Amino acid sequence: MQVPELKGKVAIITGAGRGIGKGIATRFAREGAKLVLASRSRDQLEAVAAECGGDVMVIPTDVSKTADVDALFAQVLKKHDRVDVLINNAGWASPIAHILEMDEQHWDTVIATNLRSIYLFCNRAANAMVDRRIKGSIVNISSFAAARAHRYMAAYDATKAGMEGMTRTMAIDLAPFGIRVNVVGPGAIHTEEYEPAGEQARIRRGQTVPLGRVGYPDDIAGSVLFLCSDDASYITGQTIYVDGGMLAQLRSPQVDAPLPDSVKARLPS
Repeated sequence: MQVPELKGKVAIITGAGRGIGKGIATRFAREGAKLVLASRSRDQLEAVAAECGGDVMVIPTDVSKTADVDALFAQVLKKHDRVDVLINNAGWASPIAHILEMDEQHWDTVIATNLRSIYLFCNRAANAMVDRRIKGSIVNISSFAAARAHRYMAAYDATKAGMEGMTRTMAIDLAPFGIRVNVVGPGAIHTEEYEPAGEQARIRRGQTVPLGRVGYPDDIAGSVLFLCSDDASYITGQTIYVDGGMLAQLRSPQVDAPLPDSVKARLPS
């Protein structure tokens, strides 16, 4: 999918140093967007920027801190005087904690990183767009955790459900200004953090997915790109789950009845 209307647009991507954020950044770079990459690690950001090429700003940022976020927008607006696209991808998922043992520091850290950051970035980006009469696009990266529970991840799951609720409200608030706000919810996505487990672990993880494989950052990037394009100009306040069908199934294939031999024979080799 080529999106020529994104050429030259200023796109801020948080959590851009690796994984899904890196995948989104490299895809937007191929479309000619002017990138602003944010995460805590300068080294990771600079490596992604080198891979992207073109017009890239690298801004190490703690997305949960007001001062850091304000400094990022000050730099972006000084250089470009506009924001066209915001992709909120930064998030914190580990370590896990059972609700009986979760302390307040764990809860507060997850909420600050995954939910407070959404408010900070959306508030600043939306104000910049409104002030400049830009009909921009905001995409928040959630998880199927917003719809289904992870064991021992009450804080994380709460932030993803909260993100989707915020998105619907922000979409309504910003619709009169022509600013669209949507969510992409990844499923089992294979990123570099899973590489040490090896090929067999990747295959086993994919066996739970109806499409029979794990997803990759490019799968998420394509959906984000669509939501930022003119093809999605009438879509706002929506969540698109990019999960290979996981939320559609009642139970995983491992606990369901095996396929009949007559059906197995028709599967692609």
